[in-house]
Amino acid sequence: MNKESDMRREEEALLHTYNRFPVVLERGEGVYLYDTEDKKYLDFAAGIAVQALGYGNQKYNEALKKQIDKLLHTSNLYYNRPVTEAAEKLLAASGMDRVFFTNSGAEAIEGAIKAVKKYAYLRDGHTDHEIIAMNHSFHGRTLGALSVTGNKHYREAFEPLPGGVRFADFNDLKSVEREITDKTCAILFEVVQGEGGIYPATVEFMKGIKKLCKERGILLILDEIQCGMGRTGEMFAWQKYGVKPDLMTSAKALGCGVPVGAFLMAERVAKKSLEPGDHGTTYGGNPLVGAAVSAVLDIYQEMDLLSHVREVSSYLEQKLDALVKEYEFLTARRGVGLIQGVVTKKTVGTITAKALEKGLLIISAGSDVLRFVPPLVIEKEHVDEMIVKLKEALEELTFES
Repeated sequence: MNKESDMRREEEALLHTYNRFPVVLERGEGVYLYDTEDKKYLDFAAGIAVQALGYGNQKYNEALKKQIDKLLHTSNLYYNRPVTEAAEKLLAASGMDRVFFTNSGAEAIEGAIKAVKKYAYLRDGHTDHEIIAMNHSFHGRTLGALSVTGNKHYREAFEPLPGGVRFADFNDLKSVEREITDKTCAILFEVVQGEGGIYPATVEFMKGIKKLCKERGILLILDEIQCGMGRTGEMFAWQKYGVKPDLMTSAKALGCGVPVGAFLMAERVAKKSLEPGDHGTTYGGNPLVGAAVSAVLDIYQEMDLLSHVREVSSYLEQKLDALVKEYEFLTARRGVGLIQGVVTKKTVGTITAKALEKGLLIISAGSDVLRFVPPLVIEKEHVDEMIVKLKEALEELTFES
């Protein structure tokens, strides 16, 4: 069976909601992926910031195999040890007090929204509370997550969406202040906007929002689904700023390939928000994902992965800055740690497709940004290899144009 046959079968069987790259991936090793024709690809996409440990980490794999042989699922009607251990380690890493495990990042956002609305309802008995979210944000594709996603492209076909959401401009404190009313119960944003173009929050914005929330009795929700789990050089991006949220969401690298998300909160929110019967999930926090999360957090610590990210990301930034200076159609680099973006005047899809031909996986963020979110275990030699492959792609595009 050849690649074209595999792709045709998938297109005929699955709902066409993705425009996929023309490659059938089959296996992974370290920071490389291999397709069914055994072509090798350097992975600087990491399954959209999921595969933080790369591919084939033996400790991670063995933890999953061991749990599979014991118990996969019981439902949340019963206790299980793996999820308890995962929860304790995640709370220790985040400094939060309570966690609810979900199946995805979008579900984590949904749970956080429900929690702040219930908190506000118990506080004053009203049901007309509002959340302030950011323009150009992305929080997921369920209806609740879309309601706080500040991008018309994702929203318009599915309106009317759940109401009570106002949008402000990211990194513009005055814009947020203008949207606050006596109905505002929470402010929600990504510490580093991902799909919106790789925009990190400024220190002034983070600290200003925290001050506003404290003064007005508003809860702060930080979305760490893509930028968290060590990608910025801290376990969670907000820790770089010293601005602790009341609630936060996590997913993607939390499970390093196993579908799992979480929303976490401070004890004061936990005590006065969601109660038995308010929220639930059949699969969330089952023994398999508990074992995965627990193993991920252990491996991060054993590898001192955060220190490694800080070191290698500095090198990546230098190389990307040099690339921007070399090509006139590359206009800027922005990002932090191993979540980086390069702005381009050329069509992003053309560049990512050409890079694929050269054996390099990179993806886009918005319409004009190349996104670099590699496994956190990359070395400087992989950065060098990526630059060589990307320059080969850019040179061909320059020649063709």
